[in-house]
Amino acid sequence: MGHDKLRKFAENRTFSCLLQPDAADVLDRSSADAGLHLKEHPIRGHWNEKMFDAPRPIVLELGCGKGDYTIALAERHPECNYIGVDIKGARLWKGAKYATQQSLGNVAFLRTRIEFIGAFFAPGEVAEIWLTFSDPQLKSENSRLTSPLFLERYRGFLAPGGRVHLKTDSRFLYEYSLATARANGLTVLCADTDIYAAEGDTLGPTDLGMTGMASDLLTVQTFYERMFLEMGLPITYLSFLLDHDGPFVHPADFDADYWRRAEGPRRTFSHQRPKQLKQ
Repeated sequence: MGHDKLRKFAENRTFSCLLQPDAADVLDRSSADAGLHLKEHPIRGHWNEKMFDAPRPIVLELGCGKGDYTIALAERHPECNYIGVDIKGARLWKGAKYATQQSLGNVAFLRTRIEFIGAFFAPGEVAEIWLTFSDPQLKSENSRLTSPLFLERYRGFLAPGGRVHLKTDSRFLYEYSLATARANGLTVLCADTDIYAAEGDTLGPTDLGMTGMASDLLTVQTFYERMFLEMGLPITYLSFLLDHDGPFVHPADFDADYWRRAEGPRRTFSHQRPKQLKQ
């Protein structure tokens, strides 16, 4: 491990805005059943009192990387508390250090696997979830952050009427997420295949029910988003409510093979826009 990573890991331990639990704190190994069994972390239900300077609606960004999107939203919207979640401590260091230096009382970070997220939040504790440029997991449906498996986890702590926002360059993940939302009868608030297109833009505060959200979508950008835009790739956006009471089902009409082919070699960051998506 490089000296720079070691330095960041050491400094991470000094940031009061960064929670770094051990896996043993949330994994219940006493069960004889196969599968993932979690136990409640002490922070569960107490984020507003223990991690922020005032109680406010809580917004999660899952897979936040260096935390630039979490930080930008927090600075724009002091009326909410923001938590960036990622497993990479060296990435979280940047956001946690900035939040500490700027004394941002409405920012926190959590270092954990997203599979463990249910151990950290009580029912109704979270108002919104952001998924920004998540790995589309082309071959593993249950690993996609909008799969029925993850939607069930989110429902465990998302407040009634809570929103899920997906912002991605992956048309595969966008189409899969939209198909999943429709298959489960979820209320789709906005579905846009190119938020920066000059024509046919569907975004707007009225459509989204949130003042200023359209501006945030277009001007708050992650490192990857800026890179994809420079490559000429369209950025998609999907927003929906988890207003569904029964079991979540997989989308039967999603053509994974087609959208996987259309995706192309996106993870090499060197591909051209697929011809199938130019229409």
